Amino acid sequence: MRRALTFALAETRSRIRSCSEAWEAFWFTPADPTLLGILRVLTGLMLLYTHGVWGLALGDFFGEDPWLGAELVRTLQEYSFACSFWWWVEPEWMWTAHGVSMAILALFTLGLWTRATSVLSLVVAISYAHRVPEALFGLDQINVMLTLYLTIGDGGRAVSLDRLIARRRGEGAATPSARSNLGRRLIQVHMCTIYFFAGISKLQGPAWWSGDAMWLAFANLEYQSMDMTWLAWHPLILNVMTHTTIAWEISFCVLVWKPAWRPIVLAAGTAMHLGIGACLGMWTFGLIMLVGCASFLPTETAGVLVRALSGARRGRATPVTFPVSASPQAASALLKGPHRPVGPVVTIDYGRHREGSEPRGPIPG
Repeated sequence: MRRALTFALAETRSRIRSCSEAWEAFWFTPADPTLLGILRVLTGLMLLYTHGVWGLALGDFFGEDPWLGAELVRTLQEYSFACSFWWWVEPEWMWTAHGVSMAILALFTLGLWTRATSVLSLVVAISYAHRVPEALFGLDQINVMLTLYLTIGDGGRAVSLDRLIARRRGEGAATPSARSNLGRRLIQVHMCTIYFFAGISKLQGPAWWSGDAMWLAFANLEYQSMDMTWLAWHPLILNVMTHTTIAWEISFCVLVWKPAWRPIVLAAGTAMHLGIGACLGMWTFGLIMLVGCASFLPTETAGVLVRALSGARRGRATPVTFPVSASPQAASALLKGPHRPVGPVVTIDYGRHREGSEPRGPIPG
């Protein structure tokens, strides 16, 4: 009995330790920050677009006589915590506040002073949403979610002006960090949560059980950016689209973590969101959801791709190799120039001239 109890305790400790190590590895294993930098640029562009659209009717939303008055909004938010800097902006300063907000979002997108501008961008996005809650949609919520996690993950460590300035100061490429992984994991888990609850909430609607939900969306004149009413003569296609949508949303949180299934799941999600944009006119929502889905792309691939593009743009010199016995004139001819100090790094092939030594040695230009 005592031996069995000892074994059970040891097994329990081992399981707890394994779970703890797996948890820590999932959230805090250092990761390449390049993918998070790409997501920051894409999120910043969407923030610039959506807040630029506010400017088309800024006075109607934030002016002296807005559609939603301050008293009405505060009544709606009486029992919730909703803060916005717009409560302290006088109408005559409206355009100044909007201009400063757009400048902050632009700096965040470019990745300049990102640790500060990411926090300020989060404040801007939340403030606009809380001041006009009746104009708050899924797009704005995803904008805020991505900005929050990019702030936590320090999304300016790569693909940014901050990194460019650091490189010119002599610093190397951004190293993997636990914060980068944490920010990416938070986005991934949040996307899984969104899709799962979107799927199970649809199960409360009879049209999703009957297979008619997609037809009701296509038949709605307000959403007909593309005429899909011809599908009325193909009900089987509509039924398959309806049930496939629910199956994909509910299973996303499980299948996307499987390497073999991930490309299929992401490809299906891309098709779905592009279809939402093309057929229902919700391009901004479809695109920002794809930005969230992009957090599941391999971080190493993103880093290699960006470094390759960066190297190609700078036009890196190709090392030239020639025998150590070559004369200065022969070396100059090989380098296609007169005998003078050269920029590229030349590597010398010692071959058999020096047994036991390193086979290659650099000659700085």
